[in-house]
Amino acid sequence: MRWLFFLSRLAFICNIFFVFTFFIQVSNWMSGLAITSTIAIIGYLLAALFNPLVNFSYLVLVLIGKKFWAMIPSWLIIANIVFLIMQFIYILYLNDTLHT
Repeated sequence: MRWLFFLSRLAFICNIFFVFTFFIQVSNWMSGLAITSTIAIIGYLLAALFNPLVNFSYLVLVLIGKKFWAMIPSWLIIANIVFLIMQFIYILYLNDTLHT
């Protein structure tokens, strides 16, 4: 289960960068192009890869009856689930037909 703990922490870090990327896109408060693009790649690409993978792993382990929550803190599990919901809402917002 150490692999899931590692992936959970990695997904959480990528999710934090997702929030930073969203705030940079909305407010444009950061001017460095290199650091902004790095944050955007981590925030949008890696969070979109790792967060669904981690949440799917949580679901599979719950369905087969493994007790993984003894090793992974509950706040980390809840945070990754909440970030997945936020990412899903963000994708729906981007694909909205009324979005200009």
